[in-house]
Amino acid sequence: MNSKKTAKSFKMIILSFIAATQIFPLYWLITFSLKSNAEIFGENVIGLPKAWRFVNYSTALTDGGILRYFLNSVFYSAATVAVVAIITAMAAYAIARMKWKLKAAAFGIFSIGIMIPSQAALLPLFQTMDKLGLKGGYLGLLIPYIAFGIPMSVMILTGFYKGIPKEMEEAAYMDGCGIFRCFLAIMLPMVKPAVATASIFTFLGTWNELMFANTLVDSADYRTLPVGIMSFAGQYSTDWGLIGAGMVIATLPTILIYFLLSNQVQESLVAGAVKG
Repeated sequence: MNSKKTAKSFKMIILSFIAATQIFPLYWLITFSLKSNAEIFGENVIGLPKAWRFVNYSTALTDGGILRYFLNSVFYSAATVAVVAIITAMAAYAIARMKWKLKAAAFGIFSIGIMIPSQAALLPLFQTMDKLGLKGGYLGLLIPYIAFGIPMSVMILTGFYKGIPKEMEEAAYMDGCGIFRCFLAIMLPMVKPAVATASIFTFLGTWNELMFANTLVDSADYRTLPVGIMSFAGQYSTDWGLIGAGMVIATLPTILIYFLLSNQVQESLVAGAVKG
């Protein structure tokens, strides 16, 4: 009994240490956002602020334009997640469950899409968007975001579809279901955890993306949150507390999304482990 208690206590200590190391960066970011430059670069680096500067948040939201950048990022992320989820749910189903000649080639193209680094596609993408007149607007970012979000989601959903027994579809077909009804009523509800997992990856990739947003957008009206926060850095002086406030605002949606979809992600991981 003593050895079991010792082992349990040791595990709790290890888990508590891991939890502290994960929570500390968030704590540091929040306190960082409520300090002045003098405190940030002084002796009070990781302690609580001596003077709580909530004005950093109000300044970031009003004078800094963070609210506009935040709404732009919400639009880009929501539109990308929705379009990618709809396209990949159908594409992965066609690749994994249907019989057609070019499905191996289609899957190969999606696989290649994962291997291509976004940096390598930046210049030709810039030239293409410029010639089509799409650079600088909402479509100029949405199209690349959707295109680069599709391959990973297809890979995740294809593997999940393949793990579902074919007897489910056969029973549905015997009961008179067509292919579309079978997909919508039988298969799609079963892959909700995988769709949630793929959507989280798509959301994080879109929300945190900087390179395309900084290159393909010229006007401040279409800037995303990462580009807006980067613009706070001045040439001669920088209000780091203001940047910290912007980073906290940018972090909150990712935490909220994870908490809302964490159960779906866990179900997806457990189901994948069992099927594997």
